[in-house]
Amino acid sequence: MAHPYKNTPLFAAKGGGTTKVCLPKSKVARMSPEEKKKVIRAKESAGRSGKRERSQRSEVSSARKPGATLKDWFEKENWVNVKTGEECGAPTKMTTPFQKAEPRRTIGRGKNFNKVSKDKSATGAKAGGGMTQKGVDEYKRKNPGSKLQTAVTKDPSKIKKGSKEDKRRKSFCARSKGWTSERGRAARRRWNC
Repeated sequence: MAHPYKNTPLFAAKGGGTTKVCLPKSKVARMSPEEKKKVIRAKESAGRSGKRERSQRSEVSSARKPGATLKDWFEKENWVNVKTGEECGAPTKMTTPFQKAEPRRTIGRGKNFNKVSKDKSATGAKAGGGMTQKGVDEYKRKNPGSKLQTAVTKDPSKIKKGSKEDKRRKSFCARSKGWTSERGRAARRRWNC
């Protein structure tokens, strides 16, 4: 008797159906965002249908050096996941209730945070406070699927009422009413609260 789920994508994906796309880091750095999306879409589509390989139409030219073996690819060419930027071959990070993803941090020094303006009357982007785009990108790499975004720094009078930006700004302002630290006040000025 045939298996009842034999013709379903779930059955086909058993033991295969991977959606991870790995290429040499140097090649990924030279790819345009459109090229990256194309290979990722092709691999995810193949994975959903239970295939191990993506369509040959999505092959990336000059990804493999002539005469290189699979071992050479991973040991000498520093392969990374096109979607996440993480090293390929690294153990998969599994999160459990006891092993949670990195928490969102909005305090601290360094490249991930905007400096608080010395001018305490500054508003919008000039106020400082909150994460930089670089910090948001790093957080998203470490927490795939995150929807974290930078602040809405536009003048409220120039934001269309009821738009996503307007709702995000109002929501942030409501949540941060009690923030009294220097960085908290700077973040509220940045969001024009």
